[in-house]
Amino acid sequence: MKKPLLIVVVLVAVIIALPLIKFISWTLQTKKPLDIILVDKTVPTLERLHHKSFDWVLTNERFVKKESKTSYSYKKDYYGFIPTRPLREFGWTKNEYHLTDLKELPVKNDALFFTDTYGVFSNDWYKGLNRSRRSRIIYGGLNNTDNLLIKEMKDNKKLVVLEYNVMDHPTTAYESFRLQERLGITVSGWTGKFFHSLDSTHKDFPIWLTAMYRKHSKQPWTFKKSGIVILKTKEIIVLEEGTHLKTVRPYILTDDTNCAGFGLAPQVAFENWFEIIDARENNVISKFRIETTSEGDTLLSHNNLANEFPAAIQEPSEKLTYYFAGDFSNNAVPMWTSRLKNADKMKIFFYSDKPDDARRFFWLYYKPLISTIFNEHYSSIKR
Repeated sequence: MKKPLLIVVVLVAVIIALPLIKFISWTLQTKKPLDIILVDKTVPTLERLHHKSFDWVLTNERFVKKESKTSYSYKKDYYGFIPTRPLREFGWTKNEYHLTDLKELPVKNDALFFTDTYGVFSNDWYKGLNRSRRSRIIYGGLNNTDNLLIKEMKDNKKLVVLEYNVMDHPTTAYESFRLQERLGITVSGWTGKFFHSLDSTHKDFPIWLTAMYRKHSKQPWTFKKSGIVILKTKEIIVLEEGTHLKTVRPYILTDDTNCAGFGLAPQVAFENWFEIIDARENNVISKFRIETTSEGDTLLSHNNLANEFPAAIQEPSEKLTYYFAGDFSNNAVPMWTSRLKNADKMKIFFYSDKPDDARRFFWLYYKPLISTIFNEHYSSIKR
């Protein structure tokens, strides 16, 4: 056999054998029984992207349900909005807990994670509707029962993790106030997102933003480049590449202590929705930073905003409650890779060294953060 052909054969053999070896290694790991309540009210597709990557981490770390000793299913093991097949018929149901369940759930379960409560709206669910404005809600928002469940889990010294938007629209002002007091944080009402293109003709751009901008600024929408849009109920700010931004993407920055404690990269780009909060007395694990120009600084300052604000925080006393001020769990990661031990070591297949590669967020930030939080909690209750 000629040497070049031999090299190709060896490479192919390694590529085939490596996943098999990693799968076998994964199956041999000790299972970690942990009962987790997962809530996701934003499930407009069968992909379930707003919690799928969380289930990826649970599976990869070998967390299993206590009774069945089986891995969690991202398709079944959650409370919230559930699309039904066939999707073209727009059928859906919901899996919910009720007040009568709150005596048992906080005692039986070890952890609670709200990955998304924003919900599902008409424009998301029914195709072909007018997308020039926000539509009516079909299902969503944090309610009284959710609030009481969070309280009971905290009172029972259970792990509680909450993510982006649980205290903002469409959650009512009363329920938002109660939760802010319970968590010791203040939400500003400002949310934002990076867009690869601000051109309103781009297929992935939410056209209702342009209508909102024209209404409240009394100016035409002329933006075409990449940028960040930050908005609240009746206000909207557009930061465009070059004019307002030195670096177009927001970054999540973590100091040396928390990098070591949670296994996080010191800096990763972030492209999903985020919100601006005041952490008050909570420990700040990481912060968002937007690299603005002087013109961008002026625009933010005019709206009483800064270019740095908390991204992930931890309750300071018990250290059992966490809040992520971004849509952290919304990651497109192939589920089959969750059954490969040390899949993150195969980086060449999953992400690059480019700082603006959005895939780096899952592998270098989300995965180690979730893994550390849940492994530490598992170890604490196992003792």
